[in-house]
Amino acid sequence: MPRKARLDAPGVLHHVIIRGIEQKNIFRSQADRRDFVQRLEKLVPETRTACYAWALMGNHAHFLFRSGPEGIARLMRRLLTGYAVSFNHRHDRHGQLFQNRYKSFICQEDAYLKELVRYIHLNPLRAQLVPDLEKLARYPFCGHGALLGRFTCPFQDDEYVLKFFGKTLDTARRAYHAFVAAGAGQGQRPELVGGGMVRSLGGWTRSAGRRTQGAGRIKGDQRILGDSDFVQSILDQAGENFERRYALKRQGYDQEKVAARVAALFGIAPEEIFTRSRQRTRAAARALFCYWAVRELGITQQELARRLDMTPSGVGYAVQRGEALAAANGYRLIAADGDVLK
Repeated sequence: MPRKARLDAPGVLHHVIIRGIEQKNIFRSQADRRDFVQRLEKLVPETRTACYAWALMGNHAHFLFRSGPEGIARLMRRLLTGYAVSFNHRHDRHGQLFQNRYKSFICQEDAYLKELVRYIHLNPLRAQLVPDLEKLARYPFCGHGALLGRFTCPFQDDEYVLKFFGKTLDTARRAYHAFVAAGAGQGQRPELVGGGMVRSLGGWTRSAGRRTQGAGRIKGDQRILGDSDFVQSILDQAGENFERRYALKRQGYDQEKVAARVAALFGIAPEEIFTRSRQRTRAAARALFCYWAVRELGITQQELARRLDMTPSGVGYAVQRGEALAAANGYRLIAADGDVLK
């Protein structure tokens, strides 16, 4: 069954999980972890993302982000692509580092923020990277110690999280510590990593149809942690971007048609886009094609990498370059009024 498109919107809470391919480590050394943290320190404020919790493990990592004005995808693309290139260079390896795309669950804040902060920060203890809560408070690659004041973390919004636990700093820290300690024996929490009320309605179009037929509110979606009203509000917010992709596909816009549009702009044959070349015009055309295929059609970087005989990180770079080309030259696949350009 095809997986659903990832939901994204500005200003919403995301529980993000990244994993190594074939369960292999994405952090082999302290240098790897420091590199990743330095990228967070740069990119979190740059993308105007808020970070409330995080934990770096061996073969995976967890984050609790509030997305910036451009959504969570921009942060994750730059973070993971840049880190993968650096990791491969540092360890003299090649190929994909991460398992498919990252997982992201949109979360209802008032119901889930405290639970997710605790769950994420207890990961190193559950994985036995640290033996007890005292050592967890000193583990430098997790946000728990920063909330307790044991060290500072420039990209983590401690103040916002602690407001949920008390009015004064000392009171909030004591209450937070007690809350985490009370959950130390809970073990895995599958309901926090796969949707609060899981029920598939067969996609956006069928869901909309059922509402118009009086079938009632959508009760759940595996991409969202929250009650029925919250789930519905997120689906409605995301509908605009989905409907644009649906309109493109309904009008026959697949990879070939996008390639033909790009080829016409650059004065080349469409098949040249699918042939590797360092020639400037072809490389620019391929970059714009990658940008529109990923952002407009929703094609994954992994799928596009196989089609173009590239690495996923290479596609990521091409998407960024294509985005810059489109902005600089006014290239559009969709007109300002929403009509698809012919």
